Amino acid sequence: MTGRTRWLLCGALLLTAVILSGAGLLGEQRALAEKLIRLHVVANSDSEADQAVKLQVRDAVLEAAEGMDEAELRENLPRLREAARDCLRQNGVSHPVTVSLRWEDFPTRHYGTFSLPAGRYEALRVTIGAGEGHNWWCVVFPSICFRAAAELEEAAVSAGFTDEEVRLITEDGGTYQLKFKLLELLARFGWFSGGNQ
Repeated sequence: MTGRTRWLLCGALLLTAVILSGAGLLGEQRALAEKLIRLHVVANSDSEADQAVKLQVRDAVLEAAEGMDEAELRENLPRLREAARDCLRQNGVSHPVTVSLRWEDFPTRHYGTFSLPAGRYEALRVTIGAGEGHNWWCVVFPSICFRAAAELEEAAVSAGFTDEEVRLITEDGGTYQLKFKLLELLARFGWFSGGNQ
């Protein structure tokens, strides 16, 4: 076997290992995505005032959505929109606001006590005004945005997460960071499109 043939064989084996590992990771991410709903709040603009009100709208929507599952979120979209509108009015802001549930692609995000891999997730999207500002992401179901690590694990387990899924989002080890980077790479090649709708 020539040196070139060896390199080609090694390259083919490495590519096969990456593809197989990637397929497994995509399966893990999709299983996780079926068990949670992300929150995506988009500010009107990047002005300091619009960014500040975005965080207040986030808090109002999270409070209104506390304890709701997917069906309840869907059923209560008008109530959640009204919570966002009330918050805007209280802050003297007259921007329109839309609230919807839809599937979106998300990058890997680190939230202090947990991380979520890149992928396609169902999201409760709140768009304020023109929706041209920086956004804020977290998880509305199960409600784990501001939880300490122990509370987060308890909430994830009660929402039906497996031990492996809890480890995937809560462990800070290099293995999980490498997995998340691989998922981001796969997302760039379009492996997430057409999955969940």
